[in-house]
Amino acid sequence: MTGKEYYSLLKVSPHNAHKTVFDEYCNYVYTVVFNHLRTSGSHEDIEECMSDVFADFYMSLENEKNIYDDLKGHIGCIAKRRAIDAYRSISAKKDRSILSIDNNCDLIDTSFDPEEKAEKDDLCRILINAVEELGNPCSDIIIQKFYYNRTSKEIAENMSMKASAVRMQCSRAMKRLRKVLSELGITL
Repeated sequence: MTGKEYYSLLKVSPHNAHKTVFDEYCNYVYTVVFNHLRTSGSHEDIEECMSDVFADFYMSLENEKNIYDDLKGHIGCIAKRRAIDAYRSISAKKDRSILSIDNNCDLIDTSFDPEEKAEKDDLCRILINAVEELGNPCSDIIIQKFYYNRTSKEIAENMSMKASAVRMQCSRAMKRLRKVLSELGITL
């Protein structure tokens, strides 16, 4: 499509003129914008940049003084410049967010205690080993009940059991687990 064809279509129907240009050059503009923003921008950033490209394109051709024989070259130039501007803007925002985090070091949690974390990790390891020692189906029921927070009915459906049988197994497993842990000096 040439500039003259665009203006003749614009005089008849501005909506059809804009639609025709968009349909013809949408994929081309997307490719140009995507190649510049794919590493830094989101899908929304790419769409916003594409909208800006077409808005700039339509505004640059408001009067017939700006008739271009090569509309593809003109819209490609606008797309490239807009994409570069968007890339710079997105990169600047990312740099500012990193700087603001660096400047707010007082917001970092300093209450972390490595000794306490190690104790919790050891306790978790002991608890998991004790649960595994219960054997199947007790260990599966305990894990589903307390780790995945499932109801007796859900567990029963998963294990092809009755809900009452699951509750009974869970009760027995908890008694055995308390006994094993109390022998290790751990109380629940």
